[in-house]
Amino acid sequence: LELSRLLNSPKSTDLKDLRDKAILELLFSTGLRVSELCSLTSDIDLNSDELSIRGKGGKVRVVFLSDDAKKYVRSYLSARKDMSEALFVPISNKKTKKAGNKEFGFLNQRSVERIVKQHAIKAGISKKVTPHVIRHCFATDLLGNGADLRSVQALLGHSSIITTQIYTHVTDKHL
Repeated sequence: LELSRLLNSPKSTDLKDLRDKAILELLFSTGLRVSELCSLTSDIDLNSDELSIRGKGGKVRVVFLSDDAKKYVRSYLSARKDMSEALFVPISNKKTKKAGNKEFGFLNQRSVERIVKQHAIKAGISKKVTPHVIRHCFATDLLGNGADLRSVQALLGHSSIITTQIYTHVTDKHL
């Protein structure tokens, strides 16, 4: 319930909300680490259901894109007017434009954390919500729907099953 409120928090069709919606959907649909999300480029293949990600330690893994994530990333990309290679870029308001235009860079991890926090507050969620909490939701959702621990380990890019087992405690309590 809280998760759907968070995912539905960006409501407008302005570029910032389109970007934020794409970020939230992509985080939940893939279980990406925030660093991995920030490194994505705008040449992402939205005709494919999967995406190769270079994670921690330079290891490559495959994550899967939901139809919703693809739809919202497409909407965001089609609304963009810049030529940045970054998938997610900072969107400045008029005040920051005067201070110098930094719109061509990649969005940084702190900015993504801020975006998630702002939408959690907007959605009326009092708990602390971070991109990592969304990653936990992704894993818990998979485990709750019958995925086995090894598959979840592969999707999260954990080198050790012990790291993945942390998520089972949440699921065991939930069950």
